[in-house]
This record gives sequence, structure tokens and C-alpha cells, in this order.
Amino acid sequence: MTPDNIVNTKTDLFDKCFSFTRADEVKAAGLYPYFQPISSAPGNEVTINGKKVIMIGSNNYLGLTDDPRVKEAAAEAAREYGSGCTGSRYLNGTLDLHVQLEEELAKFFKREAALVFSTGFQSNLGTISCLVGRNDVLVIDRSDHASIVDGCRLSFGKTLKFGHNDMDDYEHVLKNLTNNGHKGGILTVVDGVFSMEGDIINLPKLVEVSKRYGARVMVDDAHSVGVLGKGGRGTPEHFDLIDQVDIQMGTFSKSFASIGGFIVADAKIINFVKHFSRELIFSASLPPSATAAVLKALEIIRTEPERREQLWKNTRKMHEGFRSLGYDIGETQTPIVPVLVGEDLDTFKFWKALLDNGVFTNPIISPAVAPGMALLRTSYTATHTDEHLDRVLDVFATIGRKLKII
Repeated sequence: MTPDNIVNTKTDLFDKCFSFTRADEVKAAGLYPYFQPISSAPGNEVTINGKKVIMIGSNNYLGLTDDPRVKEAAAEAAREYGSGCTGSRYLNGTLDLHVQLEEELAKFFKREAALVFSTGFQSNLGTISCLVGRNDVLVIDRSDHASIVDGCRLSFGKTLKFGHNDMDDYEHVLKNLTNNGHKGGILTVVDGVFSMEGDIINLPKLVEVSKRYGARVMVDDAHSVGVLGKGGRGTPEHFDLIDQVDIQMGTFSKSFASIGGFIVADAKIINFVKHFSRELIFSASLPPSATAAVLKALEIIRTEPERREQLWKNTRKMHEGFRSLGYDIGETQTPIVPVLVGEDLDTFKFWKALLDNGVFTNPIISPAVAPGMALLRTSYTATHTDEHLDRVLDVFATIGRKLKII
């Protein structure tokens, strides 16, 4: 209701809220898949609505979120340091735990320095927006994560996109910049592993082209750290290009079994971001429990390579299993396995049938993917057993045939 002394404007800001009915329609149909409350630890089996289901929708790649060692490290830090830091890293919120973690990350990734943020999303926002100025240009893959896109929006630079993992198009973008007389800096930002498709960036070619045109390279390895590379250091190690990537970013909410994010780079770059990133300076720092959990997870990643080996064994099994059933899983090369369904409503129906049969996964619809390309995003961990995986394939086989997807 509008007070009498306020003149009506043509459009009410909240009109879009009141006209948004799509979610309510899906709820009414009994197919709403989002914000499902889980009432158990985030393992390979979770409890939803009182029922135990197999979880193939998490990013718990190394299966560390319920590891007793990680949980005890978090609990001990909470007992010693309290529940929070009450301030930003810039002022009163830096703990010796944060400094220790940054030193360990730099050592692990074979870089000069590291910087820890309170979330992975924030890591991209805070790094990109403070490095790219008015005369600079950002070049990104069309399938880059939302945090990269939003980081670009927050910067004062111009953003250009190239076709997904298309290095010819990437070079075309850089060549046009050169031909048009661009004199500012260029930062190319890509995902190491793309979170919906599961494919890996063609980093060798991207680095080669970037060098030719003087572009700096930043890789978001949120889904690669702990997964790719001989030591789990992500796409730069996977391609033996650690010293060729200017900035590597990662999160703690996946293989590191916690929350937060980080970047590793040359010390001068880290020092600049520390003093100019608004997202770092004006946000409360990572809680001690989360920081300690990451430190313990990092230790396990370093010392238990068999976890990564088991993850890849499970990954190969699911790639082969879905393809043998006749599913389209695209060009995935990783534990992220997208199962193409097509239409949004069909995807919701498939998701609900899976849940009813004890399997939880994630429906991905437009605009996250192109219209008509809706999919079920499945993902696997080192701790899924053959029994889990065989059950998942059996359920997908039964439902896929019933819904005429295969």
C-alpha cells in the first residue's frame, strides 16, 4: 500500500517479486528440487525427509567432510580460538592459523604466496575487481562460473567472451584487441574444470596464445584442486604448467571439506590484492574452526594419494556405466558427470523419481544451461563404494527407460 503523501511511480520495485510464480507452480506439482533440508552429515548417504538416500550431488570429491580427523581439528580450534574472529583480516581478524594456512598453501602449490578469503565466490570477486582497472580488459570463457562473471561486473574493465574452450576464438578475441590498438592490461580468467560440463580447460593452448598477446592468466581451480594433477594441485600441475599460470584460485568447500577460498601467485601480486581488495578488507575473516579443518584436509591430501586414485577409479566406472546405458554425458573428463535430459519439466520429473528411489542429485535448468539442454549434474567421491555406484546405475537404468530418456 502506498502512503497518501507519496506519488505513485510507473513501476513498483517489487512487481517482479509478486509476478514470480514459477517456483510455486513447480512446488504445486510436487517437483520442487531446491533447498532440500538434509538432516545428517554430508557423506555418501544422507537423510532427507527421514529417508536415507545416496548422495551424488555434492562436491565432496575426496570424502573428507565427515572424516574424524577433520572434524576433530575444527572442534579443537573452536575450543581454543572461539567461534569467530569478530573482524576482517585487514584489522583485528587475522589469526596465526590464517597465516599458517597461507604459508602451507603457498608451499603446496609451489608458489611464492597465498591469500585466504572467507568464501570461494568472494575470492574471485575480490581478486578480479581489484586488479582490473578502467583501461584494462577481461577475457573469459562463455561457460565461466558466476563468481568470475560477477567479478568482471564489479571491475571497471571491459569484459569480452570467447566460445567455450575454443582456443581459435580466444585468439581471435585477443587479435582484435591488438588490431584495435588496446594498450591496457589483459586478464584472462577461466575455470580449470567447468562445473556443469565437467570438461577441462585446454590450458596448454590458452597459455601459448596468452603469451603471444601479453595476456595474464588466472585459473579458477575450484573443482580441480585435490582432483587433478599428480599431487592434487589442479590443472596447472595436470598440464605441468605451474609456473605459467599467473594466479590460481581455489575453494575450501569441495576437496578441502570446509568453507572459504584462496589465491596463490607471486608475492607482489598477493601483497597488492591484500591491500586493495574490498571483498577482503571489508569482510569478516574465516572462522578458526573452518581454517583448522582446511589445514587438516591439506595434510590428508598431501599424505593420502590413494584417495585421489580411488576417486578416479569411481569416475571411470561412472563414465563407462552411463555411456553403456545410452546416456549423453557430454565431454566430461572428471568426477562431474552431467546427464542430459532436455526439457526443464522432464528434468524435474527425473530428479523426483530418482529421489523416490533413494538417489539425490542436482537438476540444472535454463538459464544455467541453454534452453532444451537441462541436465542432472551428478558428481562422485573417493568414498563412494561399488555398492553405491551400482545402485545408482541400476536406478538410472530403470527410470531412464520408464521416462524414455534412454
